[in-house]
Amino acid sequence: MNEFVTYQPKENYAIITINNGKANAISHQVIDGLNTSLDKAEQEDKIVILTGPQSIFSGGFDLKVMTKSPESAIELVTKGSQLSLRMLSFSKPIIVACNGHAIAKGAFLLLSADYRIGVEGDFKIGLNEVMIGMTMHNAGIAIANSRLSEVYVNRAVNNSEIFNPKDAVKAGFLDLIVPNEALLPTAIKVANMFSKLNKKAHAATKLKVRKPHLETLAKAIELDAKASISIDS
Repeated sequence: MNEFVTYQPKENYAIITINNGKANAISHQVIDGLNTSLDKAEQEDKIVILTGPQSIFSGGFDLKVMTKSPESAIELVTKGSQLSLRMLSFSKPIIVACNGHAIAKGAFLLLSADYRIGVEGDFKIGLNEVMIGMTMHNAGIAIANSRLSEVYVNRAVNNSEIFNPKDAVKAGFLDLIVPNEALLPTAIKVANMFSKLNKKAHAATKLKVRKPHLETLAKAIELDAKASISIDS
């Protein structure tokens, strides 16, 4: 879709890969590429498998943009939250094949998907915003509340607790962990399983189940767009 996001269509699914440097940062270009890829998946009626390069799914928002100015940070955070809202209400199933670390917005992308598969290993998954001096934005709290239990919302959001893959399953960031070599085959197996769902029923039921959370998230995005975001290290 662009130099940072690739789209590979297969029979029942499409593999969307983020590839943006060492941290696989979520930048404006990455979000644009993801939205274009989701457009294409929708047009082609494909289940989505979202992944990254070896050992890292994403380290979060592009810090160069986030630290440039409060206005720049608000713009990127708002755009990222809108992407999560789209993913949570997307008509097709979204599977994340999390191939390593997933921090901050990387972890929020996990919370925005329908099924999340991680890999075994010494990887870090969680929300480090408070740790790096950023008061958690309203949309981030809304997403966490919609997918994590209250105990883990407090541990992950308030305390910036970072989890290994095994504990990330308990927390609710992942649904399953597998050996690295089994990651993509497992994601494809899940995609084939999802292909048996009635498409209209899946899309309509997802919206029904998530309706209160989607409404809360949409309001939170509006609040964040008017707020001031800064990172104090």
